[in-house]
Amino acid sequence: MITLYDCATAPSPRRARILLAEKGVAHDTVPVDLRTGEQLGEAYRQINPQCTVPALRTESGALLTDNAAITAYLEARYPEPSLLGTTPEEKAEVASWNWRMEFEGLLAVAEALRNSAPAMAGRALPGAVNYPQIPELAQRGLLRVEQFFVLLNDRLAGRDFVATERFSVADITAVVAVDFARVVKQKPGEQHPHLLRWRAAMAQRPSMAL
Repeated sequence: MITLYDCATAPSPRRARILLAEKGVAHDTVPVDLRTGEQLGEAYRQINPQCTVPALRTESGALLTDNAAITAYLEARYPEPSLLGTTPEEKAEVASWNWRMEFEGLLAVAEALRNSAPAMAGRALPGAVNYPQIPELAQRGLLRVEQFFVLLNDRLAGRDFVATERFSVADITAVVAVDFARVVKQKPGEQHPHLLRWRAAMAQRPSMAL
């Protein structure tokens, strides 16, 4: 049985949960409490020395410690439904837009949050190494989130999905990024009608409740 090391309150493991649900893959879940720093404790370090979630233990015992690896594995192991595209052109579009949703969306929110939240003092980046906060990066992160909403709204004009003509991992990453922005008090508004229409449609998918 596949095992997912998860945290219900964090955005990165949510991406893995949604992916597993969309693939219909049965798995065990082991919760890791990031609020208490469990990911930095010796017990979890023995599982994942990078001290991050999600982590996924495959049926063969291999440990995958990031969403890129988890997505690649699940797509190869459970190819239907395809979430990374089927044709060379689709695969390229999905890869490109998924990267943009991560870099321009998720990482922008993380930049704003991790460089401003008192609870994350000294933890400006995830992982085993501590880094100090840089307040200026928090301000830049907020500006980047605003621009991310504009980018996504423009992309979704006349479209039902972010990357291609079908649901893909780019939609998963985009949903998680948009929802994650609430932690820095940012959310789409009436000036983003295409984004709001798309997010309402995504809410009809049972996986998005995870």
